Amino acid sequence: MASPNNNKSKNQLVSTMIKQGFISNPYLSPSPSPPRTSNPPSSIQIPTRPSNPSPTLFEMMSEEQTRESKHSLESRYRTQERVSRVLADAPFPAVGDVRLTIAARDGFKVSMDVHRIVLVGRSRFFAEKLKRNGSHSVEILDCDDVEVYVETLVLMYCDDLKKRLMGENVNKVLGLLKISSAIMFDDGVLACLEYLEAVPWSQQEEEKVVSHLSQLQLPDSAADILQRLVAEPSTSSRSDDILQRLLTGVLHAKDDKARKEMKKVISRLLRENTNSSSHESNLDISRDTLYHFCHRCLTSLILSLSEAASVDDNRQQDRGVLMGEIAREADNLQWLVDILIDRKMGDEFVKLWAEQKELSILHSKIPTMYRHEISKITAQLCVAIGRGNLLVPKDVRYCLLSTWLESLYDDFGWMKRAGRSIDKKLVEEGLGQTILTLPLAQQQTILLNWFDRFLNKGDDCPNIQRAFEVWWRRSFVKQYTVDSQLQLAIFDYTE
Repeated sequence: MASPNNNKSKNQLVSTMIKQGFISNPYLSPSPSPPRTSNPPSSIQIPTRPSNPSPTLFEMMSEEQTRESKHSLESRYRTQERVSRVLADAPFPAVGDVRLTIAARDGFKVSMDVHRIVLVGRSRFFAEKLKRNGSHSVEILDCDDVEVYVETLVLMYCDDLKKRLMGENVNKVLGLLKISSAIMFDDGVLACLEYLEAVPWSQQEEEKVVSHLSQLQLPDSAADILQRLVAEPSTSSRSDDILQRLLTGVLHAKDDKARKEMKKVISRLLRENTNSSSHESNLDISRDTLYHFCHRCLTSLILSLSEAASVDDNRQQDRGVLMGEIAREADNLQWLVDILIDRKMGDEFVKLWAEQKELSILHSKIPTMYRHEISKITAQLCVAIGRGNLLVPKDVRYCLLSTWLESLYDDFGWMKRAGRSIDKKLVEEGLGQTILTLPLAQQQTILLNWFDRFLNKGDDCPNIQRAFEVWWRRSFVKQYTVDSQLQLAIFDYTE
């Protein structure tokens, strides 16, 4: 039986077992601490056995355990070195009235003497636990990061917390914030929040900041930090209005290089938004907005082509300006068509482009070197149709080719030579697939005309030989007939 003096001595000690987040748990106890050495080796030599070309399962398991043990020990030594550096600059006294021990889950622990007056004055948690004067012993168990716990204690001794945090990284400050919140170190919490509000975040850090702030019980000032991510409903503009402003700026930009660069940026951002499946998109772009800009570009293109076609040879300067406008508007329209296709809104534009008879006629009156950008729009649509990204009726598909196929043939040579963005094989494949979606009689008309043109123009004409071969086999090798009940009969002429 313990003597009264021993009981009295034990009662003078306040031993607080604190699990992660400082939750009291009397059933937890620290793991045995490894023997401490004054000069831990920089690397650990693990005896190895001679290599065996055919190791047994037991040997492989032993090797895996050896590697894991070596990794665990090296990780512990690295932690010990980091903690030693922190303690070397810590303002802790040689002798304090509180013996504080912090232990990690892997058994690593560090003990230090600290002042009760500092702990009680800075932390509402310690003020509650260390009410009585005198010596105390406190143990903090199962810590995720001993180094951060120690640095939080060092922070409690600092007068200028803001200066102390300068130069730290976001991840370290988030760790300090978590511990400061757990022990109710209010000055530390506010200093960490001020730091996070002032510094920039990377994308990964941004996600961690949001996660930490949503999990911790923090003062209202924490909401200020998230203002860079969340707009007030009353002050946020409709996404469609913002996009309309951006599109207007890009389409009318004076600097050609900047215009092309911003087109790439906006296209990439819109594509990321379209492909995002992690959450519901907040970007609401109306079809009407996009088609409004398409009609404006078409109107401007027709006007420029009309003026260019009527300019005589004595006004070459005016003609050059108009040709620049034509190329610019055609490029703008290509960009808008890309956006429509990415957002699965391009079906209506196919019909709109197929009906541009006047534009097609004007196109034929302009030199090829200036007009070939317009034919790229037709190529875009054929590639999208050939891939199944545009679903339009067969009469619209045929109307598209009837209106623009000859122009595409005429401009194809220039498109290859002048446009680095054009993939010759991709355009040829898309055009061929588009033709093969038409009724067989229309395929025949288009492909026989192509056959004659290709023999005369060669590489300056799209090579849709594969489509020609498919049509040939459909027509003469393996024919299908359909009766009134949609029963198929096959006639194979290869036998």
